[in-house]
Amino acid sequence: MNETFKFLKENTKVNYVATINGDKPSLRPFGDPIMFDDKIYVLTKKYKNVSKQISINNSVCIVAYDGKNWIRINCELIDDSDNIEVKNAIIDEFDWAIDDGLTLDNPDFQVLYMRNVEATIYDDNSEVVSTHNF
Repeated sequence: MNETFKFLKENTKVNYVATINGDKPSLRPFGDPIMFDDKIYVLTKKYKNVSKQISINNSVCIVAYDGKNWIRINCELIDDSDNIEVKNAIIDEFDWAIDDGLTLDNPDFQVLYMRNVEATIYDDNSEVVSTHNF
């Protein structure tokens, strides 16, 4: 889990999350994951299409590239928006959080953690560097 988190948090600035939108794939940039309580969390807002798509089908694929290696993560994203402790950790970690509306009284502030993770890091030749399941 730590290597997966490090790749997303330290090696890359943007991670791309793919969901299913009806019968078509949908891809968008994400950033700023957080590790909390031995889980990797991502955040969004409930009014966004990505949140609506995840609520219908929470199986996602996350891909990121660091200039020499890339990662593919297949996982489920589990809504944990009632977890005040993780929301406080996000507010504390990111100086932009409150300005972006990520406040405890905002019902659209959504946090999701990765479950049933299959993460594979590849080199530029698509050779497997490492695999992580958690």
